[in-house]
Amino acid sequence: MTVQRQRLYFMLAAAAAAAAATAGLVSTPAMAQGSYPSKTVLMIVPAAAGGTTDLAGRMAAQALAPVMGQSVVVDNKGGGNGAIAANLVKRADADGYTLLMQYSGYHVISPHLTKAKSWEQGDFAPVANVLSAPQIIVVRSELPVKTLAELVNYTKANPGKLNYASSGNGSLQHVTGAMLEQQAGVKMVHVPYKGTGPALQDLLGGQVDLTFGTAPPFMPHVQSGKLRVLAVTGKQRLPSLPNVPTTAEAGYPGVNATSWFAVFAPKATPQPVIDKLAADIKKVVEDPGFRKKAEEQGATADYMSPQQLAAMVKTEYGNWAQVVKSSKIEAE
Repeated sequence: MTVQRQRLYFMLAAAAAAAAATAGLVSTPAMAQGSYPSKTVLMIVPAAAGGTTDLAGRMAAQALAPVMGQSVVVDNKGGGNGAIAANLVKRADADGYTLLMQYSGYHVISPHLTKAKSWEQGDFAPVANVLSAPQIIVVRSELPVKTLAELVNYTKANPGKLNYASSGNGSLQHVTGAMLEQQAGVKMVHVPYKGTGPALQDLLGGQVDLTFGTAPPFMPHVQSGKLRVLAVTGKQRLPSLPNVPTTAEAGYPGVNATSWFAVFAPKATPQPVIDKLAADIKKVVEDPGFRKKAEEQGATADYMSPQQLAAMVKTEYGNWAQVVKSSKIEAE
């Protein structure tokens, strides 16, 4: 082989190698997305264990694992009105392996409570809604009231005596309490906690008189007689509490608050990964067993696609801005 032929050979070989390398680089992301998921998925929950957000995360994780073919691990990161969890997911790799099981109160109410925001709606890609649940008004059994009207009358007869727990300042429970105060013309003492779990424990212990929250964590204690439900803040009665009237039926239609629990991913997550996640969640949420379990807990399995979830977030973000402003609620 001549020197010129050797040079030509090496030039062609180098060009072929470069082309192969370039092709490999181009195809790698597609291959990675096509094989998603290939390892454990982390689902971060912005609340302490024991509340409905935690329940939604664990129900979804348990049901998703066999559908996805990988473990889905729940990690509770409560605090900061959801900001701690939100920022962890915001800064995570946008590869579909770190997800946020978000609570509506944190997503569309908390941002209105302070000018110093550590995250924005645009930091996340909507994936799918999983559960929806109205709030219930629940009191300790020793409180001498059995209806919402009796609660209002008792509060008026004992101004400043009753206190109510919430999962945090500016939470949906807090806002619902403020809505009732406005509608009924009463005043109660607000006691914020770091999540529904701690609030529930003090309600059971008698340190607080009542609270507002989604039904799942309260149901066992309602069934045992330790707690009493006075009303449901949704448009319809709950199948799990058929004898409990709605707030509208009880004379306070303006007290209407429903929570939702949805999955979000970091904003730059590839669309094929979002689509795969949404499709898998849809299978889970539409499964009869999952729907029955949700109903037994006082919630509704309520799938929404990424597009439907995005539209709902936009609408509720604007609606709750008006409620927060009129109630003059601010972050601590």
